[in-house]
Amino acid sequence: MTAGAELKRRAVHASGVGFPALYLLHVVDWPTLGWLLLAGAGVAAGLEAVRLGVGLDWAIYETLTREYERDNVAGYALYMFSMTAVALAFEPHVAVPGMLMLAIGDPVSGLLGSNEAGRAKRLGVLGVMFAVCFALAAAVLVGPAPLTPALVAAAVGAAGATVADGFTPVIRGYVLDDNLTIPPVACLGIWLVLYPVG
Repeated sequence: MTAGAELKRRAVHASGVGFPALYLLHVVDWPTLGWLLLAGAGVAAGLEAVRLGVGLDWAIYETLTREYERDNVAGYALYMFSMTAVALAFEPHVAVPGMLMLAIGDPVSGLLGSNEAGRAKRLGVLGVMFAVCFALAAAVLVGPAPLTPALVAAAVGAAGATVADGFTPVIRGYVLDDNLTIPPVACLGIWLVLYPVG
């Protein structure tokens, strides 16, 4: 993928911040955002079904998809699925940080250095990813949660997102894309800190 195409891909990726922004700016309430995400995920699923099953040879797919996505579900659809899943599974103050980590943290990290499937990103890139994700999570969590638990939860969530972003495993030939893993891993970490089991 050329540098220009990668930049376009990252810009499209970052545009997903619009979903949590709608809630944070009080444009829509949380249930409405969930319905909007479900609609977006449904559209993405439909497009992918046509692309993979029938063949949808749009130029935008050539520009915005990676090589390994050509015969698998593309990252934009996984992005919508993971955002929708955390919005439905968690309360807003848990879900929104994970959504922001995907929409903002991931493209920042990607611009600094990408990694091939099965290989880890450079340590410096991981450090930036953690710092960005921690700041995003702390900004949301401080207030709904007391300061110390909020900061611990932000750190745990950011660490989970950093691991999910920094290493993309290949399982039986299928690339476990970070668009799918960042939000649930981050949100689960936050939830376990704020709502310890037992």
